[in-house]
Amino acid sequence: MSADRITRVNELLHRELGGIFEMLVCPEARTLVTVTGVQTATNLRDATVFVSVYGDDATCERVLKLINSRRVMIQSALARKVIIKYTPVLHFKLDKTAAKADRVMAIINELGFDNTPDASAGKPDLNADKDDKHHEE
Repeated sequence: MSADRITRVNELLHRELGGIFEMLVCPEARTLVTVTGVQTATNLRDATVFVSVYGDDATCERVLKLINSRRVMIQSALARKVIIKYTPVLHFKLDKTAAKADRVMAIINELGFDNTPDASAGKPDLNADKDDKHHEE
């Protein structure tokens, strides 16, 4: 199967699973749960669904158990919404990218770096000389 088709299938599953999670998972999870990505096998038999959960490690584990307990329900809802040759067996993994990014930002803030867009307003423009040379010609 072509890479373009797999990419389209991944995006389709990502979008539909987001809606399914909103109905079947989020109300009981009582926290923000987001489908961040899907990787489908080339034979469409399996798909890894990456899920981001807002909260501490205990909350993440609780929500992942909830999702896994509802896997069959989620997969059935997906099969009703998406008509493809095979509905892949879903495997769920926690995506901790957002938590890692928050940690990096906290470290930057602790070090005292100003990460606001206005921080460069008072600094000299190092490319000003290059621009002047282009205008002189």
